[in-house]
Amino acid sequence: MSNLALQTKQQLKSSSVFKIWISFLFASFAVGGYFIIGRFMDGLSATNLSSITPWGAWIAFYIFFVGLSAGSFLLSTLIYVFGMEEYERIGKAALFTAIVCMIVALTFVLMDLGRPERLFNAIIYWNVTSALAWEVHFYLVYIALLTVELYIAMREDLVRIAKTNTVKGKVAKLITFKNATVNAATKKRDHIWMKILGTIGIPLAIIGVHGGTGTIFALVKARPAWHTAIFPIIFVVSAMVSGTALLLAMYIIKKKATKQPIDKEMIMSLSKLMVGFLIIDLGLQFYEYLTGWYGLETEHLDTLGTMMASGFSWSFWGVQMFIGAVIPITIVFWKRTNQSVNALLFAAIAIVIGIIGVRFNIVVPPLIVPLFHELPWGNYFPSFNEWMVSVGVVAMGLIIYTFGEKLLPIEESEMDVNEVNNNGR
Repeated sequence: MSNLALQTKQQLKSSSVFKIWISFLFASFAVGGYFIIGRFMDGLSATNLSSITPWGAWIAFYIFFVGLSAGSFLLSTLIYVFGMEEYERIGKAALFTAIVCMIVALTFVLMDLGRPERLFNAIIYWNVTSALAWEVHFYLVYIALLTVELYIAMREDLVRIAKTNTVKGKVAKLITFKNATVNAATKKRDHIWMKILGTIGIPLAIIGVHGGTGTIFALVKARPAWHTAIFPIIFVVSAMVSGTALLLAMYIIKKKATKQPIDKEMIMSLSKLMVGFLIIDLGLQFYEYLTGWYGLETEHLDTLGTMMASGFSWSFWGVQMFIGAVIPITIVFWKRTNQSVNALLFAAIAIVIGIIGVRFNIVVPPLIVPLFHELPWGNYFPSFNEWMVSVGVVAMGLIIYTFGEKLLPIEESEMDVNEVNNNGR
């Protein structure tokens, strides 16, 4: 079979998979959208939130997606700042994932706000003594930096693809300058700018974005389980775990769905990096729990007891520790599975699920325990409406990513390269 026939067959399969995937996403978004509208019409009455547990699933998902964003971006810096070219295949995908995850994270915050129309007050009325106000501004600068860096990372591909008569080519023509060119000088300039922006972004992501999110929790002195100096550091390390796992899973799933070859060496290297971050994260968590036990503070002990030895303990032992740690570590270190692409995909997905458990265990158990023993204990589990709103928000993010990847050279295909060459003849 000729190369053209193989490419045509591959394109037809990709088109079929895309139609099924996008139909599923729009159906999920339509169902979730119905509950999102209901949330704005009825307020927070459809949730199981209360004055005792004012934060729940939406805040847990918010810090989960901020972590995915920061982790994805920091992984991209390994390529663009530190020159680890073995991961170059996922560089642009990492930057675009970071942007989409921030959009999803902030949408979850919007869902949780009792007065969402006051969203911009934190920007307009900047209280410089407020960590939360600083965090909002860090988010804006971070998203702007990601957007500029992604554009520079794509610029060379955009200029080439703009010469093609495709939808992607027309989009590229719209967002590139008319006289944009690619040569040795522009490549060197783009490389320098990527390094500068990535270097600026590292402290921004660590201190301002996910470390800053951890700081918001750590500064709540009334909740001993949050009020520790190591808490922001744990947020950053777990971001590296979840971001690496997400990109690894997305890369494998996409390649399998479109029947494209998989870079097995990169997969194995990324999986070791992922588990390395995970082991560091587990070590930090161990010391966090150990100091909590040794502190003998009643509220902190009650929080740990709620997390590990109550009706909520299934989330800690089952999701966070077994699915999110034991399974992936076993897969990556066991010789019979650490070279299997399918097994490593399973390990990456398990870690992403486990980190969701981590986020729920960060948010919910500390709020279950009352501030004073005379007050009633909380008893929170997300309502059906909360789950469905979450489905709608996640579907929205996946739609943005799917169309973005379709319209932008996030990962340039062989078809794009061939068409550019044909047009250049």
